[in-house]
Amino acid sequence: MPIESYQQAISFWQSRVDYEQRGMPSDPRELKLDRMRELLHRLGSPEQALRIVHIAGTKGKGSVAAFLSSVLQKAGHRTGLFTSPHLTRVEERVQVDGQPIPPDQLVKHMRSIERVTASLEGSALGSPTFFEIVTALGFLHFAEQSVDVAVVEVGLGGRFDSTNVCDPLLSVITSIAFDHTQQLGNTLAAIAFQKAGIIKPGRPVVSGVAEAEPREVIERIATERGAPLRQVGVDFQTRHLPGRLTPTGWIPTRVRVESRETRWPEFTLGLLGGHQAANAAVVLACIEELRSQGWAISDEAVADGLRYVSWPARMEVLATRPIVIVDSAHNVASCSALVQTLEESFTVQRRYLVLGVSRDKDLAGMVKVLVPYFDAAFMTRCTTSQRGADASELLRHWHDAGGRQGTVCSSPAEAWRLARASARPSDLLCIAGSVFLAGELRDAIKAQLEQEPAGS
Repeated sequence: MPIESYQQAISFWQSRVDYEQRGMPSDPRELKLDRMRELLHRLGSPEQALRIVHIAGTKGKGSVAAFLSSVLQKAGHRTGLFTSPHLTRVEERVQVDGQPIPPDQLVKHMRSIERVTASLEGSALGSPTFFEIVTALGFLHFAEQSVDVAVVEVGLGGRFDSTNVCDPLLSVITSIAFDHTQQLGNTLAAIAFQKAGIIKPGRPVVSGVAEAEPREVIERIATERGAPLRQVGVDFQTRHLPGRLTPTGWIPTRVRVESRETRWPEFTLGLLGGHQAANAAVVLACIEELRSQGWAISDEAVADGLRYVSWPARMEVLATRPIVIVDSAHNVASCSALVQTLEESFTVQRRYLVLGVSRDKDLAGMVKVLVPYFDAAFMTRCTTSQRGADASELLRHWHDAGGRQGTVCSSPAEAWRLARASARPSDLLCIAGSVFLAGELRDAIKAQLEQEPAGS
């Protein structure tokens, strides 16, 4: 029976193999780009009608995508944005000018995708996965909406990611760090090789990778493919002025970037942290490249796009008495960035952590980074993900790393309730560990805080 309703569309989508929920296969080649190509071919090859900026990286790729999309919209360009995973609703993954795909459009495109998927089932290629289907959905929606440009974030790695069927205007690699090592390799060079798989012959590349080992891999592959390369520390330099909460209000994060071509004015960022200043520098390098291709993007559009970007659950401050922060830090590198930002931005008494992590992450490494900053932690397991690590395992790592007070909680809601009950107005509460945890708690916390008297 063809898909007729929104719920049928979502049910079909969620019935597909979902590696975000069950964990990725150990060999990324199992993801089969040939199947993705055939799926798109049978859908009319919508990706071929698009001008795409393709973004990979261990951390920062979502923020770079959000910043760049915001700037392009402010410049008057109709902009598609494809990101993953979502916080609360799957439609968030596919946006045009900041608006998620409408239900009627989702149903229409899913009907086409379901028909093609049925024709592939039982074939040598096999049935498309959850992520392959959402990738196709994004390309279909962007093509139908006649976007001027689509900013597309890689799901995992790059070389074998289902988004890597496009021929981009520009490829971007934001950073290289350890994550998904079973699939991508256990050295920075091996991970860089997978990320650099998005580099296309003759297509320009922007890299925010600073470490020598992965940078050499990116340089080599770009040279082999005749892809012009702009690199942080080589072609552009950056420094940031930290954002900070003071008794009189917010001082936002600011960034200064100087490239071979441009001495940019100082920009104010809508996201907190030195890592976001580094991400903004990558965006400015992208803007320089797009301008060289003839794109009209004014300095005013850049300033407004960086300042008014919307990217929830990235060092997002929901309240200030006590300070309540929701963050999506989910690996060692992003936990390090989280702690650094908390240290430089907030002066508080006690610090409480609500922690929930996917079991395929470096649990010990993440906890080791978090322990020195937090006075107490409330361990939990997401109810919206099958990949969640046991709270008791997180507690064991917490104590092994010398952590102070730690509590196992039966649910994220209980963890938040206990943390909130412990905090005074001069304290800080942080929810971190995974996008799944952030998505599960963010809206509920916002609703609760709106009901509380100020400063309670």
